[in-house]
Amino acid sequence: MNLSLTSTVTLNNGVKMPQLGLGVWKSDNQTASQSVQWALKHGYRAIDTAKQYGNEAGVGTGLKQGLEANQLQRSDVFLTTKIFNGDAGYQSTLDAFDDQLQRLQTDYVDLVIIHWPVTGKYLDTWRALEQLYRDGKTRAIGVSNFDIERLRDLLEHTSIKPVLNQMEFNPLEQETDIKNYCDENQIILEAWSPLGHGETLHNPQIKRLATKYQKTPAQLILRWELQRGVITIPKSTHEQYIQENADLYDFEIEAADMRLINSLDLDQRTIWYGNFQWNGNPDGFGDTIDQWKN
Repeated sequence: MNLSLTSTVTLNNGVKMPQLGLGVWKSDNQTASQSVQWALKHGYRAIDTAKQYGNEAGVGTGLKQGLEANQLQRSDVFLTTKIFNGDAGYQSTLDAFDDQLQRLQTDYVDLVIIHWPVTGKYLDTWRALEQLYRDGKTRAIGVSNFDIERLRDLLEHTSIKPVLNQMEFNPLEQETDIKNYCDENQIILEAWSPLGHGETLHNPQIKRLATKYQKTPAQLILRWELQRGVITIPKSTHEQYIQENADLYDFEIEAADMRLINSLDLDQRTIWYGNFQWNGNPDGFGDTIDQWKN
């Protein structure tokens, strides 16, 4: 399997998206700005943020400075952001998105996705994304945290298919049913929490295989995800780890070891609330279930 840091996945609308990128969840504006600049310096060409993260302005600044420092064009970087749960709905999404573009200091993003499927509103939110797509404010549209029921509902009631579904995905949570459904419908799976909030790094089998391939556990896991055809966006705020997380292309995991890692699946999500509804809290879904109601 011939992969490199410039490897892309072709989305169902023909747009090419880098398979590896930088995530900036739980980073403040200053930290996000610096992380983006380091990532671009070390060859990353995809950045993932969200209004919920509160760091779009930092990402915008980091992107602008990183482009200048590395003599890149805006078109060289694939930028993703997400629709905030409190902005769900048709007109509210359109209105809020213009402010997001201003914070990001760009007139378009490469991908905008629905962050969470807010009950009773996600179809209207999706129609707004379709309008943003038609207006050229985004090159692609997708979703995040959609189970099969909601994906099926979306496909049945809207005119443009999502290009991807961003889900928690790592060796201990492989979302097998959702990934199979996405594969059947030409929807790419993208991994958030690709390292399982650090839990997977201490798995004995992962540590043993990392030693075998002379890589860190994180590098082994990220390489496994790339070989599974999953887009992955590891987050780090340290230049050393940002660089290490991209050092994935001088080895290939053997088929037997791929099967071994596949067998570690516990189907154990870290954040998942089932049939949730947005309760109006301006802090988004936050870190606790208290901000959601069933």
